[in-house]
This record gives sequence, C-alpha cells and structure tokens, in this order.
Amino acid sequence: MTIYFYKASDAYGCFSNFSLHGIEIQGTYWMTVEHYYQSQKFVGSIDEKIIPLIQAAPTPEIAAALGRDCSRTIRDDWDLVKIQVMRRAVMQKFSTHADIRHILLNTGEEILIEDSPRDYFWGCGADKSGQNQLGRILMDVRTELRQVYHVMETEYLFH
Repeated sequence: MTIYFYKASDAYGCFSNFSLHGIEIQGTYWMTVEHYYQSQKFVGSIDEKIIPLIQAAPTPEIAAALGRDCSRTIRDDWDLVKIQVMRRAVMQKFSTHADIRHILLNTGEEILIEDSPRDYFWGCGADKSGQNQLGRILMDVRTELRQVYHVMETEYLFH
C-alpha cells in the first residue's frame, strides 16, 4: 500500500514540512522544517537579512510565503543544494522526535508520496507524475534510521 501525505492535519501529517516538530541545526532552533528550508534559500545572498524574519514567522505558512517572495534574490547554488538542505532538515526532525520516528519506521517498506496537487518537484502533482522528492527523502531517512536504531537495539540487548 502506498502512503500519501500532504497536510499536517491529515493522517501521516507528521511527514509534512509544515508539521509542528521543531529542529535545531547548528545551534539555531527552527519551528518547522519549512522554516529552516525557506530560510536556507537566502544564505549568502543579498537578501540574507530575511532569514531572521523567516525564522521568527509564527506559522510555517508565513515562513513559506516569505521564502517564496519572488521579489527577493535567492542564493546562486540553490538548485544544487536544495535537496541536501531538505534531507538534512528531515533527518534532524525524525532523529529529534521519537514519536514521529516511530510512525516513520512503522511504515515498513511502503512507498511514501507527498500528495501535493501543485508541486511536481517535492510532491507528485495533480496528475501523480511529479518527482516526489520529499517522499524519496523520507524513504531514505527511514532506511538510515532503521539501520541506526537497529544497531542501537542490538547493542542494548548485548550489554
């Protein structure tokens, strides 16, 4: 069975970047993965001053709107690094929060798809032909966490 997710309030909503599961990266706290991701678009750019505003945004929706403001200049290498940025944030999210890590690990080998009707890069898009990069990252993170936590369980059992 394929698992579709999209809104933070839906089943498997914890897989959404808008879910209220904060992360800390390099000593900075971010309310959601979306806050972190949107802010990273501006690192080293002439509009880097927007980063604290994105970080302080009261909701992930506002953080997303700030990060998607077409009047601002994003970093030159964004297309090269955006998947790495997302993967780092998603890994941190599921490493930090045991409750949602448990949900992710319990999806077995199911295919995870962000069912965004508009996003053909991170999601599957309206016609389901999108790249589903967020779902791919979640499945990769699931595999890596499964290996880490299996090793930890094994070490615990033998000590």
